[in-house]
Amino acid sequence: MTQGNQAVAQQLFKAFQDHEPIPFISKSVELSEPEAYATQDLLIEQLKDAQNVEVAGYKVSMTSADTQSIANTHEPAYGTILSNKVFKHESEIAVSDLFDPLIEPEIMFILTADLPQDPSAEEVLDSVRIAPGIEVPDARYQDWFPNFTLGDLLADNTATGLIVVGEEVAPLSYDKFAEIQLSLSFNGEEIETGDSTEVLGNPVKSVQWLAKKLADHGKHLKAGQVISSGTFISPIPVKKGTYEASYTDVGSVKVTFK
Repeated sequence: MTQGNQAVAQQLFKAFQDHEPIPFISKSVELSEPEAYATQDLLIEQLKDAQNVEVAGYKVSMTSADTQSIANTHEPAYGTILSNKVFKHESEIAVSDLFDPLIEPEIMFILTADLPQDPSAEEVLDSVRIAPGIEVPDARYQDWFPNFTLGDLLADNTATGLIVVGEEVAPLSYDKFAEIQLSLSFNGEEIETGDSTEVLGNPVKSVQWLAKKLADHGKHLKAGQVISSGTFISPIPVKKGTYEASYTDVGSVKVTFK
């Protein structure tokens, strides 16, 4: 199994603990993709122990060609969501608790059964409920977006900040998942629109990709875990106020930043 970089994991853990952003680790060390994921694992273990939390699920990042080009990669990436980073509809969150957060409207998949390592679309749909969601990417680096390398991103838990999960509903048909329309508003005014084809053509494909990628790393998706499946729009910086993401056939979710 690939070894992670303990020194890098410790730097990132200290940034979490001190709430002080650091320079990109790529300025001092170059990590391959396997090394960076292994470093993420080391960081997650430290955070779990220090915060007395568990893995609640995963987020899928870089689900469009544009975002993949930023990190010079050909596929998405995943980050690990811890149980203290899952928030409910209409939560209020202090901006001061975050580093440099962004807004990404995403469909959440909540697993009702364990998934196999290489699930079919039908197996995914038979094993989930879904919810409207907002992911809030956040990184521990100075001036991080969009200036990171792939190694920077993966080692820092793929810029996982928190997720906001709305009310669960039954999954749509596979074809309907490719037709979801998004309206994102800020303080009651629409600021962005998007659609689900931005997520690998269909968000179900995002879950399939994640299951296979985790299997490569000796992990699997378990009942009860939540998957933030990929953004419908280019990320936008968080401002103080209320965001609402509304999705056709899925519902809406709100979060307020103070």
